[in-house]
Amino acid sequence: MNFTRWSARLPGTQRRAAARTDDVVTEDRLSEGAVPAARAEQLTVPVPAVDELPVREVLDRVPALVALVHGPDHRLAYVNDAYVVAFGLRPTGEPARRALPELDEIGLLPLLDQVLRSGKPRTVKSRKAPDGRSYTFTCTPVTEGHGGGGSGVLVFATDVTDHAEAAERLRASERRQRETAVTLQRSLLPQELEEPDDLRIAATYLPGGTEAAVGGDWYDVITLGGGRTALVIGDVMGRGVRAAAVMGQLRTAVRAYARLDLPPHEILQLLDGLAMEIDANQIATCAYAIHDPNEGKLVYASAGHLPILVRDESGVVLRADEPTGPPLGTGGWMHASGSIPLGPGSTAVLYTDGLVERRDEDLDEGIAALERALAGATGTPQVICDRLVRSAGVTAEHDDDVAVMVLQHPAHTGPDGDLFRNAALELLGGVEAAPRARAFASGVLTSWRFPVELHDLGVLAVSELVANSLQHGTPPMRLRLRRTDRRLIVEVTDGDDHLPRRRRAEPGDESGRGIAIVATIASNWGSRRTPGGGKAVWCEFVLPKG
Repeated sequence: MNFTRWSARLPGTQRRAAARTDDVVTEDRLSEGAVPAARAEQLTVPVPAVDELPVREVLDRVPALVALVHGPDHRLAYVNDAYVVAFGLRPTGEPARRALPELDEIGLLPLLDQVLRSGKPRTVKSRKAPDGRSYTFTCTPVTEGHGGGGSGVLVFATDVTDHAEAAERLRASERRQRETAVTLQRSLLPQELEEPDDLRIAATYLPGGTEAAVGGDWYDVITLGGGRTALVIGDVMGRGVRAAAVMGQLRTAVRAYARLDLPPHEILQLLDGLAMEIDANQIATCAYAIHDPNEGKLVYASAGHLPILVRDESGVVLRADEPTGPPLGTGGWMHASGSIPLGPGSTAVLYTDGLVERRDEDLDEGIAALERALAGATGTPQVICDRLVRSAGVTAEHDDDVAVMVLQHPAHTGPDGDLFRNAALELLGGVEAAPRARAFASGVLTSWRFPVELHDLGVLAVSELVANSLQHGTPPMRLRLRRTDRRLIVEVTDGDDHLPRRRRAEPGDESGRGIAIVATIASNWGSRRTPGGGKAVWCEFVLPKG
């Protein structure tokens, strides 16, 4: 085959020929004095034209791999020395499927068909060849002879093995970093959720897809004592190990602050200051809620987080929209608490934006879709949690982290109803208040069929807490007894907001021993300020199993 006829018709040849004509005109003008003589002398030095160079000799010396095929079955016309070194001698005149099996193995033959049909060059980046090296292939159409008697494809392969290996090392490094962040993230989340007496809770965390670094989504369940439960969910802005580390610090702080038994907005106020100390450039959203089964509602505060959704016992879904303050770490904002009903038979959902936010739709549309899914979701909290994730279209390739927490306040009926009981007594004050409280407690605990030992401890705790309230508190005063399937809770409220503390009473002291006695006999005790002023002091006893 005459290779010169093929080389003469490579794309761009005609443009270069026209350029050479312009150069001749320019040189003629230069000889007339258009530029200095020294410049003119440099331009008149004879330079061989590209078309005059021996093309085959040039291609044989090119370090890249070159092959030329022609015809519809891509019969091999030429391979250069670099190609022979890489893959060995190749028989000319044979179809590429037999002559160039390495191109067939990497799937390049369909590309040759496209180039031949379209007459346009195509490039395939970083394909690994059978010799173990990576190449970028450029396939360019060529025409045989000046009359266009035949067509072919010039295959030009550049060795990019070093670049491919560097890219793979970078991807491997990113995978290791992501695995580290995911491991850190999961280790900082609760390994097992605490199980309150009056709530059934399930939670799910799904990291973003393989192309996205893990974020800072988190959640927690904290039993506060006295039958109350704190629920928290948050999202640290950003991705990677840094976001996970900040998340861990905030979660640890929330657990510490929760022990203070403060209202939700005060917890967020403390977290806001801490977030600024951790990193002034790092912000996070958070929703903190407290459930008290006696009040039948969820008291919450939100720092830039998405609204809590509650489905009541009739299937109606409510959205806790207000109040919502700015994210944590912004500073200068006074958060406020709100409430939403959560009575027996209700289900609530706390979630992060990965569940409802999509690039192609408004955020409110995602929340509305979640409301519809919650309205039709039934079953255990874990079943509902899984169903909500599926309905939102969350997959392993999802581009954002997702955290979901579902809680149910079950309606106890039948035999379970006997295991969850309440009794309350208004304390009017006076010397008869303490004996009346003891008599009331004794009657209630007897009707609840508690063993004698637990009955006596409960009556003693009631006596000490009521006496403490009568001595140090102010009206209105109230005694409340509550039993669950796991514990007995005794709580006394009054109008004074001074919280008692346990202290060592000296032998001559006439007071100071009540709280110490309660702390000794009870499994747990505590106190908190109540909304609108006043305080509640409580203790609880674990019921014997069986």
